[in-house]
Amino acid sequence: MKYLIASDHAAVGMKDEIIEYLKSIDLKVEDLGPNNSSSVDYSDYANKLCEQLKQESDALGILICGTGIGMSIASNKHKGIRSALCSEPLSARFSKQHNNANVLCMGARIIGGELAKDIVSSWINASFEGGRHEGRIKKFCGE
Repeated sequence: MKYLIASDHAAVGMKDEIIEYLKSIDLKVEDLGPNNSSSVDYSDYANKLCEQLKQESDALGILICGTGIGMSIASNKHKGIRSALCSEPLSARFSKQHNNANVLCMGARIIGGELAKDIVSSWINASFEGGRHEGRIKKFCGE
């Protein structure tokens, strides 16, 4: 599995922490930017990640901005993207198990780095349960 990750200027530090964490557990990660804290529009990076994710069936995405709200809204505009804003590990796990979330969103101004790593760990270690959840996803995704 490959992980695509992007942020806005408010979350570059957390993005870098998550990249290091993913690499430390031997996962493949691609940083889609930005690379510094100069002001950028979060939607540009959400769109960039989502467009690439739609082309790579073996990838998942992580988006981080100040609150996570902007990234979540922007990414969920894309067909085939099921983005979940999570601020604790249980929601992250259920977002994958029940909603088959292929993008995890977090807020760098809301949570700290250690909690973010716990959230990412819960999300990446969860698997979609399928079954009754598949029909529900088809209703809201049109897939």
